[in-house]
Amino acid sequence: MSTVPTMSTHPKKPRTALVTGGGSGIGEAICRSLGENGFRVIVADLNFAAAEKVARDLPNGTPLHVDVGSEASVEQAVAGVSELNVLVNNAGIGLVGSIEETESIDFERIMRVNVNSVFYVTRSLLPKLLEVRGSVINIASVAGLVGIKRRFAYCASKGAVVAMTRQLAVEYPRQLRVNCICPGTVDSPFVAGYITKYHSGEEDKIRAELNDRQPIGRLGRPNEVAALVRYLCGAEADFMHGAAITIDGGWTAA
Repeated sequence: MSTVPTMSTHPKKPRTALVTGGGSGIGEAICRSLGENGFRVIVADLNFAAAEKVARDLPNGTPLHVDVGSEASVEQAVAGVSELNVLVNNAGIGLVGSIEETESIDFERIMRVNVNSVFYVTRSLLPKLLEVRGSVINIASVAGLVGIKRRFAYCASKGAVVAMTRQLAVEYPRQLRVNCICPGTVDSPFVAGYITKYHSGEEDKIRAELNDRQPIGRLGRPNEVAALVRYLCGAEADFMHGAAITIDGGWTAA
């Protein structure tokens, strides 16, 4: 006499995550972490070659070419996304300068890439996320929580990301989960590019200063941020909503 199994033998359908800026740095680490944990990962990046490279390494990865600072590009790129459980708004750029040193064109560019992108991408994918009570994870910065000298535009942009996170959490308290991660300085191509651009010839000195700026004495690692993303989009974090979580080596504790 056959028995009826108590549990389904069908494999669980993988969840889908889209990560902007997924071709390098923190975004790449997030894509790899989610991919290793069973997600279908859409690696979205302006650098399509980088997105393709990361996607090829994943068990179930798909590259997506998109300019997140362009509303038209975002709408065209995500039109083919049929389902989505997790959106990670990670793409961003930096800018060094006080308000006196910041040109209007540079301020507008950083706001377009760091702020408008979160609006464009989230709004475009919102219907898919609402269908499944999806999770939105915005990558901001400690610069969105405290003032940092000569980071006028960057602080403004990351403060906006924190504010948008909180507003979305209030607007959709039961239909979505929305959280924000605020890293300190993370050892990534983003930081390497900053050092090369603004401190050519004194890279070792500046890197040592950046290490010392974190109270624990070192820069963060992309995989540490990725681990927090993985937690936030899991069932264990179901009660996390509207949070701005620092991962900064103690920087904002002082």
